[in-house]
Amino acid sequence: MGGVASQPREWAHSQFSWLYGDPRHVLYPRNSTGMFCGIGLNVAQPSVFYFDILKCATSINVMAAVLNGLQCPTTQVCVEKCPDVFWALNPLAYLPEAKPQDYFNQSLCVPSFDLASTKLVSPILFLRRFVNSLLQIAMVVSFLFLLLLRFIAPVMVWVLIFGVLAVGAYGIYHCWWEYDNYRKSTVSITDIGFTTDFKVYLQVKETWLAFLIIISVVEGILLLTLIFLRTRILIAIALIQESSKAVSHMMSTLFYPLVTFVLLVVCVAYWGITALYLATSGIPVYKVVTLNSTQGNCGQIGGNVTCDPQVNYSWCPSARCIFIKYNNEGLLQRNLFNLQIYNVVAFLWCINFVIALGQCTLAGAFASYYWAFSKPSDIPTFPLSQAFIRTLRYHVGSLAFGALILTLIQVVRIILEYLDHKTRAAQNPCARFLMCCLKCCFWCLEKFIKFLNRNAYIMIAVYGKNFCVSAKNAFMLLMRNIVRVVVLDKVTDLLLFFGKLLVVGGVGVLAFFFFSGRIRLPGSNFRTEMLNYYWMPIIVVVVGAYLIAHGFFSVYNMCVDTLFLCFLEDLERHDGTMQKPYYMSKNLMKILNKKNKGPKKGKGKD
Repeated sequence: MGGVASQPREWAHSQFSWLYGDPRHVLYPRNSTGMFCGIGLNVAQPSVFYFDILKCATSINVMAAVLNGLQCPTTQVCVEKCPDVFWALNPLAYLPEAKPQDYFNQSLCVPSFDLASTKLVSPILFLRRFVNSLLQIAMVVSFLFLLLLRFIAPVMVWVLIFGVLAVGAYGIYHCWWEYDNYRKSTVSITDIGFTTDFKVYLQVKETWLAFLIIISVVEGILLLTLIFLRTRILIAIALIQESSKAVSHMMSTLFYPLVTFVLLVVCVAYWGITALYLATSGIPVYKVVTLNSTQGNCGQIGGNVTCDPQVNYSWCPSARCIFIKYNNEGLLQRNLFNLQIYNVVAFLWCINFVIALGQCTLAGAFASYYWAFSKPSDIPTFPLSQAFIRTLRYHVGSLAFGALILTLIQVVRIILEYLDHKTRAAQNPCARFLMCCLKCCFWCLEKFIKFLNRNAYIMIAVYGKNFCVSAKNAFMLLMRNIVRVVVLDKVTDLLLFFGKLLVVGGVGVLAFFFFSGRIRLPGSNFRTEMLNYYWMPIIVVVVGAYLIAHGFFSVYNMCVDTLFLCFLEDLERHDGTMQKPYYMSKNLMKILNKKNKGPKKGKGKD
């Protein structure tokens, strides 16, 4: 498929960067002679020390005509460790005739802050321990929530639906109350006109009347949907319960996001290292910077002159040989930008492929659950491992092709963003409108391709056909059941949103009460005085809890989508006879008034 044809080019691109690149220029600092600190002869001195740091701030204008970036023209030496106390040179050392090295040993120390005697280990250990504990709580809550959906899904879905209707009803009442208060007012919206103070619009009756009409229409649509689509809502609830059963029989699927995360880290690391080698593939260029051209024989040194950092300019004490850039001459160096673009495209392709691999693997595992006639006895042994091996053996080309289509659309979106950023100042209203429409269209196209790819990967896992055929079959199947698709999608989104809100909000509130000192755990020596800013660990806990909840719920969402497609296929291909029995659960058959006409299903739990 598409991934195979580009392997030689990708290999040549990576080979060039790894052969000619030298990431030491980025990973290690240099001293004034150009030697690296932390490797080679300076392996025991990993840090670089700026002899006179003030020159970094006072010499910017002097070097602006020579340098492409900010450099510091002061003596730099490799040291074993940075100073653990603050110090300052004597002001006399900055006189024109003074030599700073004569004052170096006479610097004044500030004894009020000594890093060597500061105890930082204990608070960090406590902080790490409690952050990990709160993240483990998020994992346990997410896990229990998914398992309990098997029993509480009907109650929770109906509570959420009627909760939304109750919020809408209160919105109608509040808008009517506000409209009644301003109904006798003589001020209308035409008297106000256009203003940036939107609070003014809330003081006229027309605004609340418009809100009242909009919320009433939405509330009416929701009520009609609830009345006429109640059967499809029951189907969605039954599929959610069935998904919880499937997850409970395949607990390993909840931890598959860790595999995806590791593979994504590998992709990011490979892209980053390759980009680093590409960026450092040129030869370093050094130029002479003279701060005082009247001192000594400095006038003999012309401007914009390249130099060797190991040469000592003894006749000009103020001359410094400063690193400027990497040489961009030569055919390969001039094409580094194109190679970086190709590296980004390959990175996006790898990311999309890893995500596709995870979706197809999970779909294969959950499909094996649905098509097991007698559950759980007919469920294959190690279904997740079998699905992963089967996907790698038979479906890599299809996944790579689907990932390539998505990557090309993402590249077009990146190009549009780049063009919009570069030409924004020169755009007229018509051009801005056209650019906005293009960006919106490709954003919608990317969302549609993601939706289509996801369902195509499910069909690939079920039937083993190629990407194009699977995408077509999945799309036509969904279009024939579009109402069921919309209802299931919205009900699942509502339920999973509430689950994420429960996990993230609950853990976030617990973290706030703990790190702000409002509650203390028994036997804990942690004190809020150890933290200078307690919001930072709270943010870390909230973000970590969201990532954990998202990982768990993404598996559950994939299970719902897989079982839904299998359910639709089951309805169209089977009729309940002995030759074509239904594989759906008894609950689903009861909702649809269907049953198998042959012998009863196996004794396994359904």
